[in-house]
Amino acid sequence: MIRTMLITLAAFAAISAANAQQSGIERQQLLQQDGPGDFQTLVVMLQFVPGAREARHTHPGAVAGYVLDGTLTLEHEGRPTTKYNAGQAFYVEPGKVHLAINETNAPLKFLATLVVEKGKPPSSPAP
Repeated sequence: MIRTMLITLAAFAAISAANAQQSGIERQQLLQQDGPGDFQTLVVMLQFVPGAREARHTHPGAVAGYVLDGTLTLEHEGRPTTKYNAGQAFYVEPGKVHLAINETNAPLKFLATLVVEKGKPPSSPAP
């Protein structure tokens, strides 16, 4: 269990370092919980300043998101680009390339819940 936690923390550190170049995005891990089974559940709050955008990336497990404030534009492999407003939820399948963008002049805040296999990095950059 400690080994899994250390791997997860190292992965988040690497992701945070990579995302440090993505100015205007703040990530706060709210929960890291083992389960279900050989998976791990992570809940992260993300805040984007106006105009901020993530780098294209994937997750080894599913992501369910919920917009708290603002409007999220989601580019998602295999789907049309979609806008989600406060109070709306979205889903990204495992392995699908995607990125979140705040195209508005107002701050954006949303929650992302990831369910990933233990020992795998929760996020990987995509070409």
